[in-house]
Amino acid sequence: MAYNEYLSKRIEASFAYFPKEISSEIIPKRMFGGIAFLYKGKMTIGVIKQDLMVRVLNSKMEDILKKEYVRPMDFTKKPIKEFIYVSSNGIKTEEELQFYIELGLEHALTKI
Repeated sequence: MAYNEYLSKRIEASFAYFPKEISSEIIPKRMFGGIAFLYKGKMTIGVIKQDLMVRVLNSKMEDILKKEYVRPMDFTKKPIKEFIYVSSNGIKTEEELQFYIELGLEHALTKI
């Protein structure tokens, strides 16, 4: 199954709202049968099938997992540390999507 290209385009369009020094460092890369966006080589966010994939700081995981439409990323049938999936119902608006993009970018910024 192909990944949701419309969601990928929404993500790419949202990078225009970030300062140039950040947005110019974000590159797409095909991964996991979908697409991931890396900031200075660190995975931040992506699309796998119809879901949004987000890298989250471990200290925020417990609270984020309580949000509706969020579940642990279980690509390998076991939860993957510091990764979540968000279903399409959780990112209907651009504000909701932006929240998760910033969450993923926050993780990458702490790893550089």
